[in-house]
Amino acid sequence: MPPARKRPRAYDPARTRAAVLAQFGTVRAAVRTLSPEQLALPTRLGDWTVRELVAHVGMALTAVDRLLGEPEPARQDGRLLDWPFAIGADADAIAGTARRLAAEHPDLDVHLAEVERRFTERLDTEPGARLLPTSAGALPLADYVVTRTVELVVHTDDLNAAVPGLDLPYDRQALAAATRLLADALAVKAPGGSTEVRVPPYAVVQCVEGPRHTRGTPPNVVETDPLTWVRLATGRLAWKDALDGAKVSASGERADLGALLPLLS
Repeated sequence: MPPARKRPRAYDPARTRAAVLAQFGTVRAAVRTLSPEQLALPTRLGDWTVRELVAHVGMALTAVDRLLGEPEPARQDGRLLDWPFAIGADADAIAGTARRLAAEHPDLDVHLAEVERRFTERLDTEPGARLLPTSAGALPLADYVVTRTVELVVHTDDLNAAVPGLDLPYDRQALAAATRLLADALAVKAPGGSTEVRVPPYAVVQCVEGPRHTRGTPPNVVETDPLTWVRLATGRLAWKDALDGAKVSASGERADLGALLPLLS
């Protein structure tokens, strides 16, 4: 008899909304303190400057407004866990838009304030079941907002890497949602039960084909912290570098995730 199909993870819309706004608010507060010289610093995202990266952070929320402006799809044909594997198709357009917005909005704080106002207004007036035509297919608004936690946590980390001493904090709920979404995506990419991936305190998933363990300590275990996991899943950190730097522990012959990462395509 095949194993029972696991139910998709559920996210509380109110908590997700609060997490998104908290992380966005952290970035907004930091932007007010950045000097022109800091805004001109390079980032680890190709040729983007910090100014362009901040403009892109705003896009994490304006995407909701843009998609709500499109005709609503007739039916849902995507899943939340399809999103990590679909966003690469928009990469060129995203980069161009970030550069344009950075040039059009010299006062980034004013721009981000308007972005936040519009996002909040949209969530106040649109039902969570409203379908959006995303790159991953038609998804409910409530599910799409979960993906915003990944965008905001990842780009907060990018800002911290670009600006020495910035040290922006990560909202606990935003980091939890981002960690869980990306851990579940790994289980979709490499279905199975031979390897247990632990990201305490937020996620544990079974993945990778092979003998399934049913009790006791599994023979193949990967464990890391949430921020390291987000970096691995999004290509900010290579698997080998994480191992060499003792940022991740991996035991067992099926515990090498190097060929499966990054997840975002």
